Amino acid sequence: MALDIPLTLERRWFPRGNGGWLIRAASLMAALGMSGSLLAGVPTASEAPAERPASDSWWNGRYATGNWWGVRDTLEEKGIEPFGGWKGVFYGITGGGGSAARGTFAEQVDLGLILDLGKLAGIEGLTAKGSARYRDGRGPNDYLDTSGSFSVSAIESGLGWRLMPFYLTYVTPELFGVEHFLTVSGGWQDPWEFFADQPASDFFTNAAINTVKGIGGVNEIPFTTSYAAWGGHLKVQPTDWAYVMAGLYMAIPDASDSSNHGLFLAGYGPDPGRNGLYFLAEGGVTPEIGPSKLPGKYAFGSIYWGVENSSFSGGSNDGRNAFYWQADQMLFREAAEDVGVLGKGASNVASGSAEPRSRVLTGRGGKAPSPQGLYAFSFFNFSPQYNNTMPFYFQTGAVYKGLIPGRDLDQVGTAIGYGNYSYDKIAAENEAGIDVHQTYEAVVEIDYRVQLTEFAYVQPFWQYVIRPNGTGQTSNANVLGLQMAVNF
Repeated sequence: MALDIPLTLERRWFPRGNGGWLIRAASLMAALGMSGSLLAGVPTASEAPAERPASDSWWNGRYATGNWWGVRDTLEEKGIEPFGGWKGVFYGITGGGGSAARGTFAEQVDLGLILDLGKLAGIEGLTAKGSARYRDGRGPNDYLDTSGSFSVSAIESGLGWRLMPFYLTYVTPELFGVEHFLTVSGGWQDPWEFFADQPASDFFTNAAINTVKGIGGVNEIPFTTSYAAWGGHLKVQPTDWAYVMAGLYMAIPDASDSSNHGLFLAGYGPDPGRNGLYFLAEGGVTPEIGPSKLPGKYAFGSIYWGVENSSFSGGSNDGRNAFYWQADQMLFREAAEDVGVLGKGASNVASGSAEPRSRVLTGRGGKAPSPQGLYAFSFFNFSPQYNNTMPFYFQTGAVYKGLIPGRDLDQVGTAIGYGNYSYDKIAAENEAGIDVHQTYEAVVEIDYRVQLTEFAYVQPFWQYVIRPNGTGQTSNANVLGLQMAVNF
């Protein structure tokens, strides 16, 4: 069983520029609607009428667009599950980073569909997923001298409209007496969606912690939400607490660029000879510790990006390698809570993805483990320094859900990310007469998410980037911001 951190979730079509006003107008109307519901108030249990008003039902629902007069439930019963969402982030640069104080805004919209082919065609265990995305606006990275690995905004790659992954996944209902023993998935996929998955880090807004994790960015391995290529992965889970998985994909240079809109379906068009293989492997255990069944995930993975490159000494290499270690653990759980027969998971609106989480059978009545409590996470990445700009990266942090009494769905978190630059790169620069070097870079982030409804939240945050771009030539950057998200 993979670590399921219930953070009320962390995985977009108008022309850039003029089209952004449509998204902002729709968001404003949604906000006005939510404000009206807040002003109307929510009746207590003793005052609640036998049948709730439509506005109250909407406010307590799962989607900002409602249930479509029952059509949405009917579609889901038949195996058709649409999803969508909007996320907008305001960044206030208050000092440092080589930029004068200013504010910037970036946003994204996701629209997609999940088909349960067990319900639609009687093929139990087979699902299909496809989506598209639109990103607009200007984030702070245009004004701050941070490296690509420590971008203050995690939603600046792949601007404009973009074709996102579309693929099939088959999970065996039972094999060798083990439920969900084998998962086979393939199509137009993004490996980031499946490997080095760390739900607690999705809570944060800096790209280093949220997305890149030292694997991508300056190291040029496309570990990002904007990459997709033909390929697939295989996962074997012989028990509910251990797994191994491996994926093989086409390695497409520049596939994450905004200009191609995710349409390099035949590989790298300018020079197909530069295409290669992208291989990932991971193994881990997911124990539940103690009488409170505190979930954890401990994993090791390796990555090979098979595109030709040069080392800092001038030699040529067939690819790049990376190795990572992950340790996530719930440290404390609040008292158990009553449950019903079936609980539907909240959408992944926290990480900017509106894809619904799986439904979870909780049993008929009784107690379910409370999602409220303290979650800790850490991640290490190591890459050979002869051809990787940042050979070592480390991040750690913690998220508490329901810390304040009466605000059970709110979350507060803090995290730090640190990366060391290559000594081989420094040596090569010294030989070339360059005396300003990248040495290390770090970020500290603190966030508090106010969960307005199951489908909407606001999240003030603070980021402090230490030694932007690693050179020491730019003062530390201070950023205050506000993230907002709505699940359609």
